[in-house]
Amino acid sequence: MTLESPLHVLNRMLLGFLPCRTIRRNLATCFLTCLLTWGGAAAHGQALVTASNASDIQVGGGFSFAASDYSNYKTANTKIKGGAFYADFDFMKHVGLELDFHQLNDAQSDLYERTYEVGGRYLLKPRGALKPYIKGLYGRGVLNFPNGYFNIAYNMIVGGGGVDYSVKPWLNVRGDFEYQNWFSGRQLQSGLTPLVVTVGVAYRFGIGSHKLKGRQWILPASRPERAPKNQQPPPPATN
Repeated sequence: MTLESPLHVLNRMLLGFLPCRTIRRNLATCFLTCLLTWGGAAAHGQALVTASNASDIQVGGGFSFAASDYSNYKTANTKIKGGAFYADFDFMKHVGLELDFHQLNDAQSDLYERTYEVGGRYLLKPRGALKPYIKGLYGRGVLNFPNGYFNIAYNMIVGGGGVDYSVKPWLNVRGDFEYQNWFSGRQLQSGLTPLVVTVGVAYRFGIGSHKLKGRQWILPASRPERAPKNQQPPPPATN
């Protein structure tokens, strides 16, 4: 079992919109270059976070289980499970970007569903340590048929949401739900609509000595500096 490179996945995701292979590949390369540049700049910029900057980065992984929506002569809806990876960059108070990856396998056969997803998320009003969100993603899904037949890949759209729970200022626990809609094709006449539930843990970057206030990081209040003793102002004159 081999994983497709990010460039190859993006190229296939753009296939339905841009028929020219050269344009698709150049656009995918440009996107990855911008993403890597943004990642380096964002990581560096986290050391300078202030109360007016609500940017937030977290990277995590977890366990997923799903109703695959794949049916065969043995079962009507094969249950699959596996690992997940996700990364979020919230560049505004309520708006952010999300990257998701799932590798979900059937324990009884060679069947698996692998997905690559990217899109936006909207952060709802926090409830104490609970940070709910909704999301809309676009991506690529790979279905490997059981018994070693072959695998196919189709583009997909995803809707979902979840909640992050702040265990520590630098640690989040997540519960996430996705409704995936795989596009139909010659080898997948009716498409697929898997339902995926994920439980994960993520590390939040740029903590240092900052304190959490809502979804913003603020620097601790600095104490006023005192002049050296030899530069202290003279005491006021008394009559």
